[in-house]
Amino acid sequence: MFLYKIEIELEDATGHLILLAETDEKAFAEVEGQLERHYVKKPVLKSAAIVEKKRTSAGSGYFIPHQPL
Repeated sequence: MFLYKIEIELEDATGHLILLAETDEKAFAEVEGQLERHYVKKPVLKSAAIVEKKRTSAGSGYFIPHQPL
């Protein structure tokens, strides 16, 4: 299993999705489902790209700093 950091570009926003999956293909297959769970109305997905991929182990995680406006 791998922990993925996926950069998401929507029609009106950008963000990062962190998820656990067995393969790159399965990670991409989960993207739309995760967005559907987060939003009331499913947003338009423009692009999704894997930014980082880590093997899972105790303590695996990502730090995502806030960007200044």
